[in-house]
Amino acid sequence: MKNVNYFAPAQIEEAVRIMAEWGDKVTFLAGGTDLVPKINYYELKPEVLISLGSLGLDYVKEWQGGLAIGSTTTTARLAIDPLVAEKASALAEAARHSGSEAVRNSATIGGNLANASPAADLATPLLVMDAELSIRGPGGERVHPLHEFFKGPGKTVLGKQDLLVEIRIPASKGKTVFRKLGRRKAMTLSVVNVAVRLDMRGKKCNEARIALGSMAPTPLRCHKAEAMLQAKELNKDLIKACAAQAIQEASPIDDQRATAWYRKHAGAALVAQALSSIIGLES
Repeated sequence: MKNVNYFAPAQIEEAVRIMAEWGDKVTFLAGGTDLVPKINYYELKPEVLISLGSLGLDYVKEWQGGLAIGSTTTTARLAIDPLVAEKASALAEAARHSGSEAVRNSATIGGNLANASPAADLATPLLVMDAELSIRGPGGERVHPLHEFFKGPGKTVLGKQDLLVEIRIPASKGKTVFRKLGRRKAMTLSVVNVAVRLDMRGKKCNEARIALGSMAPTPLRCHKAEAMLQAKELNKDLIKACAAQAIQEASPIDDQRATAWYRKHAGAALVAQALSSIIGLES
């Protein structure tokens, strides 16, 4: 690359100032697993690169009974961190199935969300855990719920002068599960991925969250399917109907990884499997 202005700020305030100065010319560099290939293949020619590696945003800590995760925390750390395993087991599972070991050691949770891929593995478990995002810009901090963050493939609510700083996961009840299907058993993008959270009160469902990835222009919550489980005793018939409703809320497409028809059938099976596994039923 030639004629690129490169910055490696050590403070968030410094990064915000550089963003304000250079505006829409800025490109952020975190793990680089998506950015560097685009540069190498001349799909992107950044004028200003801001490296986020010196901002101190690689952390996992307790927050109000839940978790706060810095945006440059690597997928590899999420996969093995004991706090993530304890408080967000579906996120740890998604991290373990996200890319190769080399990719996991570089890829960051902030990059996975900000790239806004419909197939982002980390998005669905964060959606079912009602995650929210701390975003910094010239106007200060604002907190945005994750379910309103994605606007389309590669599109989010982030403005040109916004920096995703932290992902916050509130304390949540119940169990979470992540399931993924790809064209291979490992190191592959999702044909479909599913995350589920159920809070059971005895045999009845007190609260349900269901999220799908690679099934719509953005990762999505399946609100109607969730409502079907509210205050109900879960059984095989209800789970099957709920899985079918979740797929009705999606809008999968044909692409190089799978057909829409296959995604619908595979997605329904994965939702049913995830729900069944939480309550100890065979799907």
